[in-house]
Amino acid sequence: MRLFPAVLCLFPMAAMADDIQVPSRVDAVTVFPQGAAIHRVAEYEIPAGTHRLILTDMPVVQEDSLRLTTSAAALGAVSYRDDFVPPRDPARTARVEAAKAEVDAARAAIQALKDKARAAELAADAARDRIAFLAGLGQGEGLAGAGTTAIRDLVALVGEEGLAARREIHAAEQQAREILLDLPDLEEELVRAKQALAALETGAGERAYLTVVVTAEAPVTGTLELRYMGWDAGWTPAYDFHLTTGAAPALTVERGAFVRQATGEDWQDVALTLSTAEPTARSVPGEVFPWLRRITEPRPDPRPYAKEELARSQGSAGFAAAAADAAPAPVMAEPVIATGDFDGLSVTYDYPRPVSIANGADALKIGLGDLSVTPQVYARAVPALHETAFVMGEFTNDTGALIAGTEAAQFYLDGTYIGRRPIDLISEGDKATLAFGPIEGLRLERRVKDRQAGDRGVLTRSNRQEENVVITASNLTGRDWDVRLTDRVPYSEQEDLVIDWTASPMPDDSALDNQRGVLEWRFALPGGAEQEITLDHTITWPGDMILQ
Repeated sequence: MRLFPAVLCLFPMAAMADDIQVPSRVDAVTVFPQGAAIHRVAEYEIPAGTHRLILTDMPVVQEDSLRLTTSAAALGAVSYRDDFVPPRDPARTARVEAAKAEVDAARAAIQALKDKARAAELAADAARDRIAFLAGLGQGEGLAGAGTTAIRDLVALVGEEGLAARREIHAAEQQAREILLDLPDLEEELVRAKQALAALETGAGERAYLTVVVTAEAPVTGTLELRYMGWDAGWTPAYDFHLTTGAAPALTVERGAFVRQATGEDWQDVALTLSTAEPTARSVPGEVFPWLRRITEPRPDPRPYAKEELARSQGSAGFAAAAADAAPAPVMAEPVIATGDFDGLSVTYDYPRPVSIANGADALKIGLGDLSVTPQVYARAVPALHETAFVMGEFTNDTGALIAGTEAAQFYLDGTYIGRRPIDLISEGDKATLAFGPIEGLRLERRVKDRQAGDRGVLTRSNRQEENVVITASNLTGRDWDVRLTDRVPYSEQEDLVIDWTASPMPDDSALDNQRGVLEWRFALPGGAEQEITLDHTITWPGDMILQ
């Protein structure tokens, strides 16, 4: 059987019984964040023998991704062509041509109306020329020797003719305006005709031509299955986070997805699967190469500050490397929802109903189901940056589902829309904290105490600096809040640079999230109450050095 295509090429006319044109359609798609795996089917019925199935309704695809299978017949040679393609479906072509004719007719009607209005305006232009001519009669040199009667007659002529010309101008302009009253209706007809044409042309992209040689020992009815990649498609998660505060706080995540495609044809009633896998991302690990180290005799550096510059550059590189290590790895309205399945590598969502997505036009939204978690609600106060605190919802994703990162996350607090912003991936078991807008009634003030007139509380000598700060949080909301307030003090990694600080009350955490010098106070703030915090620090260093 493997030698059959070669034998077929030697005897093409004898082996080939006939050409059979078969229609094809997209049957199912698996859409990734970027790209889609497309499953296409073409049903055929052939007598015994060798035949060539011809598909003329294929979009232009990446031919090296094309794979074909069929169980009813033996596959032979496959030919793909995306140039010099035969005409497509005559019925569809006729509909498109008829729609184009409607657009042309609407444009022609608009132009004819404008021409008619212009014809009326030409009469007004002619009357204006007469008025200009009449005005010039009184400026001629021959008028100086004319008698009184002649001048009187000329004045009467100019007046009568000028009045008649002005009446003609008025009538012509009025006629032109009346003609143009029909222009908005004609322009609306043109818009409708263009929309009808655009609706037909959503799937009118470039077409490819595919021929498949099949052989059957007896008459058979079968289905040719085609699989290929379409890169102009994708989906993005769309989440709505609803936080309810009060005695029993709750957080509901309404999950959805927007699906778009511009693969060159419309998808009609296809089975839809969404996947978080990323075929365009790196799929193989990097390689570690040998690390050769050598030692050499020391050489004097002609630059006097080479060591200091090297130390600073190494410090910056070390900081950048640490930041890179600490950064997280990049991860990538209807009642019917897609069911998710996590296999440890990616998540897939199978939508239970067929969907239709027009080429380059539709943005289909589907539901992925709601998630519910129990959050810890508190107020985050950062008086060094903001004058109000913010509502925060902290939770653990114990839903058994992944919350993918997205640019389209919307936030609601007690039923009120707060805003939209991106979120990062929240895996199963991850802890996450989300912000739900400012608390206008929870006011913050950070004041540097005055030590001397004009020094704003910062006292600096040659080798000593002091700062005294008073922080006040005032609850004007009429309800109790759990507050987490953050501020900072400087820290040192040099023995000669001494930093002492004190606070009243002392913070609950003096290295929040393992960040040295970042402080956090946690306290309950009843409605109408106020909390004051004092924060002082002193920096001393050798007198022959400079503080940076």
